[in-house]
Amino acid sequence: MKREEKQVIIDNLTEQIKAHKHIYISDISELDAAATQELRRACFKAGIKLIQVKNTLLRVALDGLEADYNEIYSALTGSSAVMLSETGNAPAKLIKEFRKNHDKPVLKAAFVEECAYVGENQLDALVSIKSKEELLGDIVLLLQSPMQKLISALESGKNTIGGVLKTLEDRA
Repeated sequence: MKREEKQVIIDNLTEQIKAHKHIYISDISELDAAATQELRRACFKAGIKLIQVKNTLLRVALDGLEADYNEIYSALTGSSAVMLSETGNAPAKLIKEFRKNHDKPVLKAAFVEECAYVGENQLDALVSIKSKEELLGDIVLLLQSPMQKLISALESGKNTIGGVLKTLEDRA
């Protein structure tokens, strides 16, 4: 492969990584063609971009970005496939679900929410990460509960005060 061709691949990969917030590096080697196609379909349905890439080209592409990816460089050995996603836990959930029927993909590393996760043992931690939308929903629910209690107390207080006034009026 010529230097110009490599540079085009690196530039393309850099743009794709910039366009997505989260990057997972996995090993999908030894999957047969049918399983690989099944994985690609599952990624497409989940909004995850799956790219088979050479480690050296990926390292050069990551070096060209602003974030510090040094912690995940140790995972750039053997066969590597990159999963790019807007949602931090979507690729982890997909990997976990896909592995119910297959031995691969194996998580090598991930860079999610500006943190590096290296190794297969990090998969459960990545699955449990909440997305920004999920966290905002939790905050809204937490804020909504005290407001509902306050409104309910004010409503019941209105009825109680009305009842007391009615009773006092009837006595008079």
